[in-house]
Amino acid sequence: MTQRYNTPQEAEDAFYDALEEGDLQQLLSVWAEADDICCMLPMYPLLQGRQGVTDVFTQLFSQGHGVALAISHLSWIQTDDIAIHQVEETIQVLPADTPPPPPFYGTNIYRKDNTGWRLIVHQNAPTPPPPPPEFVMPE
Repeated sequence: MTQRYNTPQEAEDAFYDALEEGDLQQLLSVWAEADDICCMLPMYPLLQGRQGVTDVFTQLFSQGHGVALAISHLSWIQTDDIAIHQVEETIQVLPADTPPPPPFYGTNIYRKDNTGWRLIVHQNAPTPPPPPPEFVMPE
């Protein structure tokens, strides 16, 4: 039976728990069973559809472990059937004496259907380098 996620946050928690545990089946249960889902990861081409998502996470978990991330929410937008979560993802488990990498910015988009809330887009990218000293942010 398909796991039901009653809120976008339940789906997001399940996604990041599965990512940390390296649990492919649990991770895939969060994704919508639809052809229009997509995943955009650094250094990967755009992955579309269920098979593309399955392939990339199978490859990521092939070393026998997941990825432990601390998640900070930056922004939430939600309607009756769409939710957009913008997050900061920070890698938690690193080899000893390894400096922590900069965080990633992520966007997770969820759609509500007859099975509850499901992930339809996951995108993350490294944080940009700091601007040069002479750069002035527009107001």
